Amino acid sequence: MHAFFSDCPHHRAGPEEYNGGVYHTPILVNEVVNYLQPSPKTLILDGTLGGGGHSSSLLRNGASVIAVDQDPEAITYAKERLVYYGPRIRIVQDNFRRIRHILCSLDVCGLDGAILDVGVSSHQLETPNRGFSILKNGPLDMRMDPLTPISAADIVNTASLSELAHIFHEYGQEPHAFRIASRLVALRTRRPISTTLDLVSIVKSVVSPRYRHDLRRPVTRVFQALRIAVNDELGALQEGLSAISSHLSYGARFTVITFHSLEDRIVKHFFRRGSMKWIHCLTWPAPRPNPQRIFRLLTPRPIKASKEEVRNNPRASSAKLRVVESILGMQGDR
Repeated sequence: MHAFFSDCPHHRAGPEEYNGGVYHTPILVNEVVNYLQPSPKTLILDGTLGGGGHSSSLLRNGASVIAVDQDPEAITYAKERLVYYGPRIRIVQDNFRRIRHILCSLDVCGLDGAILDVGVSSHQLETPNRGFSILKNGPLDMRMDPLTPISAADIVNTASLSELAHIFHEYGQEPHAFRIASRLVALRTRRPISTTLDLVSIVKSVVSPRYRHDLRRPVTRVFQALRIAVNDELGALQEGLSAISSHLSYGARFTVITFHSLEDRIVKHFFRRGSMKWIHCLTWPAPRPNPQRIFRLLTPRPIKASKEEVRNNPRASSAKLRVVESILGMQGDR
C-alpha cells in the first residue's frame, strides 16, 4: 500500500470556500468526477491545482490526490483550503511538464486517473499585478511562475519584428499580427511598453475600422499569444500529455480541459494517435496495427459545459473536455 493511503481519513464532505472567497470557479467538475470515478484507494493527479476546485471534488469522494501548480499564489491558497484532507493530498509547486520527476520524488509509479485544466485561472485574470487582464492596469508580466526569466514586457520590448508577428499570428491567430508588431517596434523606441493598458491602447489603435465594433477580440488574441509565449504553454502541454500518459495504470482515465483551439488541437491529436487501432498508408497493401496504441478514446467529440454552467460562469463557454482510458500498465502497479 502506498504511503498516501496509510491512516488517511476518508471524508465525504469538505469545505467549499476558503475564508468566504472564491479563488477560481472550476469548470466541468461533475463531468470530470463522473469520468475519473474517484473512490478510496484511488490516486489521482491534478496537474493544474489552481484554487483546488477539481481536487476538492476528488477528495470529497475519497480519492487521494497529487496536486501540482507552478503558481505560488495558487499553492498558498489551495494548501489552506484543502488542509482539511490531511495526508490524502500532496501539493507540489512545479510545472506538470515535469511530472516524471515529481512522481519519482514522491515514490509513485502508477496513477489511477489524471486531470489537466489548462486555462488561466480567474484569480490570475483578476489580479492586476499579474499582468493577464485586458481590463485592469498592471505590469506587463503574464508569468504563471514568477521565477520564469522572461516576462511579456521583455518580449514586447526586445523581440524582433518578425518574432513578434510570429507570436501574434501563431499563438493568437491574430489577422493584424504584422501591423500590431510593427507599431510596437516603432513605439518602443520612444519609451518601454510596460503596462497592460499601454498594450491594450496600442493594439486598439492599429485595428482596422471595420473591426472597431469588437476591439476586445484582437486585444484578447494578443494577450493570449504573449501569455502562451511567456509560459511556453503549448510545449508544456505536449510534454505533460506524454509524461502523464506514461504513468497511468491499467484502466486509468485521463481528462483534459482546454479553452482555445491551439490547446484542443494538441490534445485531440495526441489522444487520437494514442487510441487508433490501425495505421493506414497509401503505399501499404493493408492497414497495420498501431504499435503506439495506449488508450481507449472515451470522447470522440469533446464535452462542453451545459447552458446552465455557462450562464453561471461565462468563461465555461469555450471549455472542451476530452477523455481517454489507459489500456496499458498493470493493475496495482502503484
